[in-house]
This record gives sequence, C-alpha cells and structure tokens, in this order.
Amino acid sequence: MVPEKPIKDSKSTSSILKHETGLPILSCDGQGLKRLLAAGLAWLERHSEAINALNVFPVPDGDTGTNMLLTMQSAYEEIAHSPQDTVGEIAQAASYGALMGARGNSGVILSQILRGFARSLEKKQTFNAAEFAAALQEASATAYKGVIKPVEGTILTVIREVANAAVGAAGDSDDLRYVLEIITHHAREAVAHTPALLPVLREAGVVDAGGQGLFIILEGMNRYIQGESMAEDVTLSRAVDLHISAPEEGYGYDVQFVITGQNLDVDEIRTNIARMGESTLVVGDTNTVKVHVHTPEPGNPLNYAARLGSLSRVIVENLQEQYQEFILGRVQPAAMEKPYSGIAIVAVASGAGLMRVMESLGASAVVPGGQSMNPSTEELLRAIENTGAEEVILLPNNSNVIMAAQQAQALSSKKVKVVPTKTIPQGIGALLAFNYQADLETNASSMERAAEEIQTGEITVASRDVQINGLDIKEGQIIGLVNGDLTTTAPTLEEATRQVLQQMHAEECEILTIYYGESITAEEAEALATMLRAQYPDLEIEVVDGGQPHYPYILSIE
Repeated sequence: MVPEKPIKDSKSTSSILKHETGLPILSCDGQGLKRLLAAGLAWLERHSEAINALNVFPVPDGDTGTNMLLTMQSAYEEIAHSPQDTVGEIAQAASYGALMGARGNSGVILSQILRGFARSLEKKQTFNAAEFAAALQEASATAYKGVIKPVEGTILTVIREVANAAVGAAGDSDDLRYVLEIITHHAREAVAHTPALLPVLREAGVVDAGGQGLFIILEGMNRYIQGESMAEDVTLSRAVDLHISAPEEGYGYDVQFVITGQNLDVDEIRTNIARMGESTLVVGDTNTVKVHVHTPEPGNPLNYAARLGSLSRVIVENLQEQYQEFILGRVQPAAMEKPYSGIAIVAVASGAGLMRVMESLGASAVVPGGQSMNPSTEELLRAIENTGAEEVILLPNNSNVIMAAQQAQALSSKKVKVVPTKTIPQGIGALLAFNYQADLETNASSMERAAEEIQTGEITVASRDVQINGLDIKEGQIIGLVNGDLTTTAPTLEEATRQVLQQMHAEECEILTIYYGESITAEEAEALATMLRAQYPDLEIEVVDGGQPHYPYILSIE
C-alpha cells in the first residue's frame, strides 16, 4: 500500500536522530546517515541467509546475502566511531569501506551504489528530500557504469527504480520519512518483477538475490525512520578482541589501524611503515590513512602512527595462531623459490591441494576463496601490493570474483592485468600458458586464450529443490555442471561424472584432470579414474588432490 502524501513544506519538523511519529523529517546530517546505514546493516544481517537461498542454481555457493552483508559491515566499520556531523564525510567514509570490503559481484555493485551516493553528497553538511533523490540517481548511474554488460532483472534494475521513485516522491513531499517509505515500496515491487525481466529467475522460481538484498537494506532504514523496533540482538559491527603480547618467533603480528589527522603524507607513511615489516598496505588521503602491516614488533607502527594523528580501528592479531587456524580470507604466501620474470601472478583458490597446484605452477601469492567464500577487494589488493613486482597478473578463477578483481586492479599502484578466469581449471590452464620471457600484455592475452580452451565440469549436491534447464531437482540430489550450466542429475557421484563427461564430448579430447575434494578419499578418486580409463582408453587421465569444499569432483578437460 502506497502511503498518503504529507503536506509539502510543513513547518513542524523533527531530526532523523530523534524523531517524533507524525512530524516530517526535512533533513539528515552525518550522524543521521550513520544510523540509517546501521539500521540497513542490522536488517540485512537478519535476512542474509534467506537471500543466500535465492541462488538460481541449487549449488552450495549461494552467497549473495553473505557478500552483501560483509560489504555493508566493512562500510559501517569505517563510520561506526566517527563523530562527523557532515553527511558528505560519512557517506565518503562508508563508500571507502564498502569499496575495500566488497565481495562478489553483488558486493561490488553495492559498493558502486554507495560510491555514487557519496559523490553526489560530497561537501554537503546535510541532505534534504531532493538531494537524497539526486544522490540515489547518481548511485544508480554509477552502478550501471561499473558493469560492462548491465543486465535487467538484477540489483541494477532495483536501484534504478528506487532512484526514479525517489525523484517523484521528493517532488510530492519534503519529508524524508515519506520518501524512504515510497522507495522501499517501489524496491519491493521492483524485486517482485525481476523474474519477468530475467527468464532464468522465472524458471528457477526465485527473485534476484542482489535486488532483494538492496530492498532489505532500504527496508531496514525505513523501519528505523518510521520508529519501528529493530532487533536488539543484532550486532552492528564485529567486536575486536585486542590483545598485544610479547613478540615471539614465527609469523609475527598482523597490525591494522586507521590514522585520522591533517595533511597526512600517504607516500611517506607507506615508506616508513614498509621499513617496519612486510605485507604493507597503506591507502587513503590527507585526512584518513588505513594501514596494514605484518611485523614482529607491533608497537613500532602504532607508536609512529600515534605521532601523526589519532588512531582508530586498531587490530593486532597473532599471525602464527592465524596460520594454524587458517582464518578465512587471509593471503597465503607462495613458495619464494619459484622462477621470477618480473611479472607476479596472484591467483584465487579454495582448498589446500588447489592452492599448492597454483603455487607449483608459478603463482606468487594465492588468496583463499572461490565458491561460497569470495575474497574482498582489499584482500586481492593486498596480495597485489605485497608482490615484489610492479607488473601483476590476477586470476580470479571464479565468475563471482571477477568484479572484485577489476576493482582491485583499478585501486592498485601497480600495472595489473585481470585474466577473467571463471573456474579453477581455467586458472590452471592460464598458469600453464605463462611465458617467463614474454611481457605483461603478451602473457595476459595468451593466458586468456588458453583459459578459453579449457572445459570445466563440476559435481556437487543440490542445496534446494528447483526446476531449471528442464530438470526437476530435489535438495540433496547429486548434480553436474558443465562450464557453469547445470546439465544433469544422477544417483551417484560416479554416474554424474560419466554424464558430465559425455556432455563435454570427452571422447574427442586428449587430457582429463580430476581434482577431488575434501570429502573424497584418494582411493575413491582413483577408483573413479580407473572406471573412466576403461571407458575412454585414448584419454590421458590424471588425479589430483584438490581439497576443495562443496564440490567432490572438479573436472578439467582439453
């Protein structure tokens, strides 16, 4: 139901921080925007798992809700303790946090929405209804520009409909409460309409997950501004347990913090921090600088930074403990004795075996991630910046990591080429094509061509019931995918593998590599290979321990 329009230009007002039901809200300052973003984050956190379940294919990597949640958490963490009243400053800080923390395609697009929103509000103390609408229009335009081939029926459609609705609502009323209620209503309708615009959604019986995530964020904001109760058990930001102990042998400490000051020299700070440790990442501007460094003496960078300005977001973690626990998202160093051409390669992989394969083929660093655990832009950027080369090739090895990789490329101070590999086999094919005597451009082109020649099969288990591609699939059933498309279902892993190979015309190929996952034993994998060798006597078959989660078998055929 569309709310009734309030009278325009009403003189009775309340603030967005402490509002009285019924009184119009005519402006929002920085702290008001911070509370709106906190409410959107809280509501998203409550609904992230439901958004995950909207994945079109019933594979165990439906992580849109998680990616948007982690992106919003990163955005909020940049402003959580900020006393800024200026809406432009809060919007810019949130945009920066989202940019660095963006994960997956949905998270990257969300970061672009916040980027456009912040750009429109630059240097503004507050915003009114018309300025809010204009900021949403810039958010929509920026999001569309950030996608090479925009697709309707996605989060892009929803933000465009929201922006258009905001312009109309602001023309009817100056009340931000009314505008937010209108755009939330239109966001809900836009999400409900996505299956009509995107046939794959209609066939799968779901709405667009990214669009639903944006609607949930807006709904949370609207609930707050309308004075509705938000769940008190929802944590708005991750707690940090800060414990600094004496240095010890091993990996040292991971130290992170933000310096706030005036006339900060980012280049000078980067140079000085680099002398204190390794894995240095220093980004920011003259007023705010974010620092990350691995060091055996955590007090040194903290004492240095404290002389430059005030410190916040201080995190000190024991890297030895991190390594032992294999914390998700950390970059693992590759073997340093590899041949080195002056070009570094950063790859993304999930599973200890697959990471070892990438390293053995020349990857300078491997960022843990892939299906269901997409690395953030900041993690990819850190891996790039930590290489000893000025030229870097980045292999995302997952279609949902490519946009974050492109953002890291744009942010890096180095010359970076993203080879848009969509699967692990494509990434391995690209690595095999690397030429230590060739330049960056030549290598990127040849690696991309090599990746395109690789076919990928994936065997996994359906995460939900769905009808798609003419298949009636039940949760728990074994399914097979060919080059990302769900093509078969079968009673056993072996039968699914046989069907996938038939669909890939294995009899016309020369080499098959079977990467077996963490749920498969070496004996089971070898038994499968023996069966396939009997069926394809001319096919050279290799078995590799990949250790990947969720996918018992990944098949590479060429």
